[in-house]
Amino acid sequence: MLLFLATSATSFGQTLVFPDSSGWNIINENQPLDFSVRPTNPNNHARYSIENPEGLAIQFDSLGNFHWTPNYEFVDRVAKSRDFTVIFQATSPDGKRERKPVTFTVHHVNRPPVIEDLPVFYVKQSSLNTFQIPSEYVYDPDGDPIVFKSNQAHMPEGSSMSSLGVFTWTPSRSQFSSLRGNPISIEFSVQDQPDKAEKTGKFRIAQTQQDLPPEIMIVPGDTLFTIKEDETLNLKIYISDPNGDENIRNTSFVSTDTRIPAATLKEYAPVQYEFTWTPGYQFVQEVQKQLTTEVTFFTLDKSNNRAQRKVKIKVLDAENMIEKDALQYTKYRNNLIAAMMLISQLDANQKELNGYYKKARKGKQNRSILNASLGAATGLSPVAFEADQAKIVSGVGGTTVLTLGTLEATEVVGRSKDAIMEKIKLGIEIRNRIQSEGDEFARKYALKSSRRSPEFEKDINKLRTVMNDQKLVLLELSAYSKNSAKIDNREIRKTFIDFADE
Repeated sequence: MLLFLATSATSFGQTLVFPDSSGWNIINENQPLDFSVRPTNPNNHARYSIENPEGLAIQFDSLGNFHWTPNYEFVDRVAKSRDFTVIFQATSPDGKRERKPVTFTVHHVNRPPVIEDLPVFYVKQSSLNTFQIPSEYVYDPDGDPIVFKSNQAHMPEGSSMSSLGVFTWTPSRSQFSSLRGNPISIEFSVQDQPDKAEKTGKFRIAQTQQDLPPEIMIVPGDTLFTIKEDETLNLKIYISDPNGDENIRNTSFVSTDTRIPAATLKEYAPVQYEFTWTPGYQFVQEVQKQLTTEVTFFTLDKSNNRAQRKVKIKVLDAENMIEKDALQYTKYRNNLIAAMMLISQLDANQKELNGYYKKARKGKQNRSILNASLGAATGLSPVAFEADQAKIVSGVGGTTVLTLGTLEATEVVGRSKDAIMEKIKLGIEIRNRIQSEGDEFARKYALKSSRRSPEFEKDINKLRTVMNDQKLVLLELSAYSKNSAKIDNREIRKTFIDFADE
């Protein structure tokens, strides 16, 4: 019987009363919790409600009756317990309210393993028979690891069972004969870990007496698979025959779409196959968006008994990543080629400027300025000689001064070494920036997956901005450049070592 205790006073003279028993709000999974919230004054007819922020399946009516049973999945097996809080509210007829938060604690409850009815295990004489207890029949509902244990009192001689649930037995002639009309049951137990909750089960072993059809199992066991054009569907096909594996004659498949080739089904053993298929970007037309095809796997035994399993495959239209990756790689490569060629031009320009600068630093280059001035000069009239020897002789007298003044040829006739140095510094600065951005770009987008990101186009623009520096015109670079079509990847990698070939 639950006792009730007033927990707090309200503004309208009423107090909510909850159960007073110790730990009333602590329960286990799958344990029902029922109680009623009551006022201290029974004459106050309040209406009750609850705020349930976690959206749990709690039943709480306006009269204050509470009911809730937490399911087994409410608490994680590792966490062991879980707390949650709800707010109870009472509203009086005049609109006044009282609110009270209550915290509940739910503990995890371990459940024992589940053992469903197992299929009959048919054995062959004088052959090793192996039976793996299927996980779809024996499992732990909490997801705990399980361990199989055999009951030796029920095990036939020569048989064994591993902790993983693998039963092996090679029946002798007498043992095989005793199975005729008298199948035996093998009892075993399954224990979960670490709580060691245990469950006992059994399976039957019988002799193959009639020509039974083979069995086919597909893993995963779904009947509908949804994939994109560029995804690969992989199915494991397992064949078994109650009359023996040697009784299996043929295993294959048929499809409603003839574009699925027969080579997609590979045989690893007469009882083990693998179906691997990638539709390809041309399988679904763009206007279709999706296409569903049906594949029927079948197996035949030597008596033409047939078993088959059908699966449907829904193929969704996908973006052609091969073409996109090729386009992105072309952008990646071409931009690095442009950066490499610009670096080559800058290197050649710097070499040329270095030559100019060396000549400018020599100063005198056999270019002189002639500075001559005439001093006092005396002019003589012609001197008369005898008539037969008359000649006219001119005389110049005075002082003549000749000055050879040598100036810095670079400042008067040649280029200015300061202007050359400025161009050299500018070229080195631009080259270093292009080299740095190019190295970062080559390294960051070396993988095709990285080139699929939205940042790829942004970084291309960033690299181009560096290569289109407005100061480049000051260097007067040559308009001639090497044909980029003739540049191979080795040349690019010499400039940008992280450049990728894919």
